[in-house]
Amino acid sequence: MSATIPKDMINLRIIRVSGETNEFLFTPNNSAADIAKHVYDNWAVDWKEEKVNSPSILRLIYQGRFLHGNVTLGALKLPLGKTTVMHLVARETLPEPNSQDRRNREKTEESYCCVIL
Repeated sequence: MSATIPKDMINLRIIRVSGETNEFLFTPNNSAADIAKHVYDNWAVDWKEEKVNSPSILRLIYQGRFLHGNVTLGALKLPLGKTTVMHLVARETLPEPNSQDRRNREKTEESYCCVIL
């Protein structure tokens, strides 16, 4: 990708499991589903792995988390005019939140206790 990224765009460097990369420009309004479809439609010729059958099984990972299809780049507060790295994997379904995430959420819920002496 050229050194100049438009100030109103986000340059996504997509990394496959194999380590192969490709870069694409997106707007903050593009969702994870939009990105998966665009990558599928513009599958890099130099990516050795066989192309998947459908964009619906392509999953993006950002900062260790799977992105759901409706999440936009703007909602992630990605910097405009910069390059952001995301990983791309082929996976039928998103994983369930692990039990540690569930415990952390439970810890943040407020509870009140009253002691009468």
